[in-house]
Amino acid sequence: MMLSHESAYSQKPKSNSIEINFSHYVGNEVLKLDSVIYKNALNQDFSVTKFKYYIANIVLLRKDGKPITYNSYYLIDEEKPGSKKIVLENIPIGEYVSVNFTVGVDSIDNCSGAQSGALDPVNGMFWAWNTGYIFMKLEGTSQFSSSPYAMLEYHIGGFKKPHNCIQTISLPLNKSILIANNYNKTIEIKTDVLEILKTPISINFSTLSSVTDFNNATIIADNYSDMFSILKLNDEK
Repeated sequence: MMLSHESAYSQKPKSNSIEINFSHYVGNEVLKLDSVIYKNALNQDFSVTKFKYYIANIVLLRKDGKPITYNSYYLIDEEKPGSKKIVLENIPIGEYVSVNFTVGVDSIDNCSGAQSGALDPVNGMFWAWNTGYIFMKLEGTSQFSSSPYAMLEYHIGGFKKPHNCIQTISLPLNKSILIANNYNKTIEIKTDVLEILKTPISINFSTLSSVTDFNNATIIADNYSDMFSILKLNDEK
């Protein structure tokens, strides 16, 4: 099932749909931009001013092993609540056991220059200096930052080895989802900002407050490979 690169949001899902909602947290706290002080794994204070990332190649895996693939790009942006909802429509009847996707922009689209829709440079996720895309952008402030104005700035991208930052995420569902005629389902996914800053490497703001090129990018990308988890499932007939 092939779709375009355009992000698509629907207020009224059609028959046989799954709505995926991304809920942003910092640990167990709901993410609030600018106004809340959080602590990283090293007990360093920080706030978040910007958080967004690319989701692509969503795969719904059926119990019989058949993958249903949606080859679209979606830019999930905390500043745009509507972007955190993705509706997948016209899903074949069956029992589904996991949702998989990638974080990032693949090599072909990275090398195709600026594009439209979710990949439009107007979204602030395109590096003009190397004609490539930023996969994940996290910005904030911390008194422990070694950068000017106490800034935290993590702009992560790159697809070439040994600096490949594309991450493939596989999330088994807590229970299988049965899609039948006129069934709409909702999957709530938790995205934990705190995981970007820890495991396998705890980020010390005083030594690594800024990553804006390939240097150290894979450290942050490896950290955010486990920032997603299933929060809950909702069924609606």
